[in-house]
Amino acid sequence: MKIHLLPARLTAALVLLLAGSGALAPAARASEGSVTAKPGGAPIATELPLEVAVLTRAPNVPPPIGRKHAAKVVVNLEVKEVTQRLADGVEYTFWTFGGEVPGLFIRVREGDVVEFHLNNHPSSKMPHNIDLHAVTGPGGGAASSFTAPGHSSQFTFTALNSGLYVYHCATAPVPMHISNGMYGLILVEPKEGLPPADREYYVMQGDLYTQGATNESGLQAFDNVKAMDERPTYVVFNGSVGSLVGDKALQAKVGEVVRLYFGVGGPNLTSSFHVIGEIFDRVWLEGGMKQVQENVQTTMVPAGGSAIIEFKVDVPGTFILVDHSLSRAFNKGALGMLKVTGPENRRLYSGKEIDEVYLGQQSAAGSAASTREAQLVAQKAEAIAKNPEIANITKDIQLERGKKVFLSACFACHLQEGQGLPGVFPPLAGSDYLKADKERAVRTVLKGLSGPITVNGKPYNNVMPPQEFTDDQVADVLTYVMNSWGNAYGSVSADEVKRIRRAGQ
Repeated sequence: MKIHLLPARLTAALVLLLAGSGALAPAARASEGSVTAKPGGAPIATELPLEVAVLTRAPNVPPPIGRKHAAKVVVNLEVKEVTQRLADGVEYTFWTFGGEVPGLFIRVREGDVVEFHLNNHPSSKMPHNIDLHAVTGPGGGAASSFTAPGHSSQFTFTALNSGLYVYHCATAPVPMHISNGMYGLILVEPKEGLPPADREYYVMQGDLYTQGATNESGLQAFDNVKAMDERPTYVVFNGSVGSLVGDKALQAKVGEVVRLYFGVGGPNLTSSFHVIGEIFDRVWLEGGMKQVQENVQTTMVPAGGSAIIEFKVDVPGTFILVDHSLSRAFNKGALGMLKVTGPENRRLYSGKEIDEVYLGQQSAAGSAASTREAQLVAQKAEAIAKNPEIANITKDIQLERGKKVFLSACFACHLQEGQGLPGVFPPLAGSDYLKADKERAVRTVLKGLSGPITVNGKPYNNVMPPQEFTDDQVADVLTYVMNSWGNAYGSVSADEVKRIRRAGQ
């Protein structure tokens, strides 16, 4: 039996048809005696107080709802298509709810009547809509919210069920719209409210599919073949690599209760969400409000799903948020930090705060290199603006980029100062082997190296695996190594790497 997929235009036409028909729309349930229903299923709020929803950018969360009654809540959400940072040196044109990835966080109360306005910015190139998993109705609102650029749509629903729900665009091709950033969370608080927490944060995971390789610089475009094959180039928290590290890390104090509203936009991958060094005291599984599991190490959250995760922080330090499918964390971006300050408790934990080898590029040194790179890029642009012939800052930029590559892939064996490990891994600092042949160094990074070699008169016999680097990354890391720790061995360009790579194929 063959399954035929509908073309995007036909799918969009069907969405519009559903929007106009009103067929099969369920009647709204009365909420605390304040909501009635009319034929066609649109809820009407009678004598309910009116509120405008407070929407927040990740990782922030709107304040808890203190009222004990239903209200009519107006949500205004704007769709914008924006070009933003995906990783250092990498940009991507995101399609967003509210100009951010993930979309703005929405918080309402069970029984509220929600008047939803979806506004598509005039600069958008595409029509969009929204499917809120908290909605009981056709398409979760998608059938009523198909919105062309420069237009606005409105529909109303009653928040019948408490829980933490994903929302996303459902315009064809749906996987592309979601991967481009069109997802977020809506929390429907139970009538009795949630237990108090000292800190609440909003984190979502998404998978992106770019035509270029991971960390390939420049403006990247969506790759539909990779998306269909479910081979993501990036897997990230809150829309970009490094969105929750360094000075953007989540914050808490010893003794506080931290609550994470965690969701997965997808479009394809399930997350194995884990916080290294913490045990989840309580997990509201799959975003529901009835089943709470305790003492959880890792919780699985499916694409289009969520979980509410809560734990008390007992000791200070930096706690690492990861998708425990760890190649996603350490190679594709699904890594964040929770920095906890306060007094130590040696009875609970003793040891160094964090392992730089483990974090690689996203360690403190890597974050500093990113900051320095951005400063140098700005300096270069300013210098060139004054004198187009001034481009001598380029090498400094390359060194900072190379430092980040070194920290992510080379640091564990060759150590921070390039000294290597005697008898096991040869030194890079002062290496006569490295100095003697630049092309050999390039081939070693591209193809790997095994068997006996002599460095500075001492024998080594180990294996270096080939590195899956872009041409720019190979050039950057070798230029960094060849100009660090007293080395002065020249530089390597991406064009040289490309030539050597082609010659070896």
